[in-house]
Order: sequence, then C-alpha cells, then structure tokens
Amino acid sequence: MRILIVNPNTTASMTVTIEAAARRVAGDSTVIEAVTSSMGPASIEGYYDEALAVPGLLKEISQGEREGADAAIIACFDDTGLDAARAMSSIPVIGICEAALATVSFIAQRFTVVTTTQRSRVPIEALVRRYGAEGRAKVRAADIPVLSLEDPLSGATEKLRAQMASALEEDGAEAIVLGCAGMADLAARLQDEFGVPVVDGVGAAVKQAEALVALGLSTSKRGAYAFPAPKVYTGLLAGFGIG
Repeated sequence: MRILIVNPNTTASMTVTIEAAARRVAGDSTVIEAVTSSMGPASIEGYYDEALAVPGLLKEISQGEREGADAAIIACFDDTGLDAARAMSSIPVIGICEAALATVSFIAQRFTVVTTTQRSRVPIEALVRRYGAEGRAKVRAADIPVLSLEDPLSGATEKLRAQMASALEEDGAEAIVLGCAGMADLAARLQDEFGVPVVDGVGAAVKQAEALVALGLSTSKRGAYAFPAPKVYTGLLAGFGIG
C-alpha cells in the first residue's frame, strides 16, 4: 500500500524528520511518500497559522489521491484541516493527534501530551475533549518554538525532558504523548530514558492508516463527510471547487 504523509507547514527539513519516523514503523509492503506543503506558514503555532495552512494541505492530499495514495496522514498535532480533508477525499485521512490519543489509550489510563508553546496547548486541549480523552489526559507546553526543535543549541530537548519529568511526578502520567510532528525522532530515545511508553503521533498514524487500508475501510461519504456540494470558488481559491 502507499501512504501519503503531508507536512502542512513549509519547512522541508521537518518533512525529512517526519518521513524517517514513518519509515521506521511502516510495514515491508508499505510505501511512504512524505511531501511538504507548497504554501502556508513555516510552522504551525496556533489558530492563525492553522487556518492559513489548510489550502496547501488540501492541495497536496488531492494530488496524492489522484496519484494513487491509499491513505493520507496530516503531520501536524493540531490535526490541521482534518475534517475538510476527510470531506474532500475518498481515501482514509488520519490526523496524528487522533491517532496518538487512540494508541496511548490502549496502554495507559492516565497520560500527558507535551507540546511546544502555550499558544498550541489550547487547540490540543480542545482535541483531547473532542476525542474523548478528557479526564485521562493533561496537556503541557514546553515553551518551545516549533522550529527550535531542529536547532541542537536551542535547549528545546532539555525543556521537553523537564516537562516530561513534571508530567510523571505531578500529573501521575503513565505514558507521554509527543505533541508535535517535529518531535517524532525523539520518541525512542525518551522512552528508554524515562522508562514509560512515549507515543509519537506520526508512527501511530502510519499503523492506523495501514490497518484501515488492510481492512478495506475508508471515510463514510454519508452525512458529515459527504463530498462538498459543487459551487464556484473565486480569487486565490478558484482551483478548490469540487464537482
């Protein structure tokens, strides 16, 4: 099977990190294709960035589906544009936050999501409620700008470690979820270091996508995720009309 992974920000080096994490867990018969959005913000930190990342994300998923992808993954922990992508697509579309929360729920009763900034914490708390994990999950922000994850001199990893330690001691967390796709390469190392399960949403989404494709399941086109009604789109969105 072929799985498309879209990095909805425009930082190609982060896509490299995401692709490597996906390939580490993908099955032998799974082809991973990771792409970087061609338009939008360099990083997604809060509602404004998220909104402006959606058109580029949808463009990449649409193209990937036309080129034969069996499933698509949105590699941003805000699950940026997830509902719109599901309505547009015939193939399964997985958000890494939803996949991570579903996965960690199998292995821990209480867990903490450690994300980047306070601005990003609030949307993730809303997703925790949406996905039914409220009461089991807490969300912490490590005060890490997303792009600093790629700078070994930024101190980002040390801040992440500090929040993980606090989550285990103060939250009673039994597992940690990494709340940013840019943290994907740290999961195995941090799991060994802290001795608790550490869930990376990219890897979790790959396994969820593989399962859906293997089961022959895709997004229902009845009701909420029915294809958008045909209509005219104008201006910069002129190419986004469906039907």
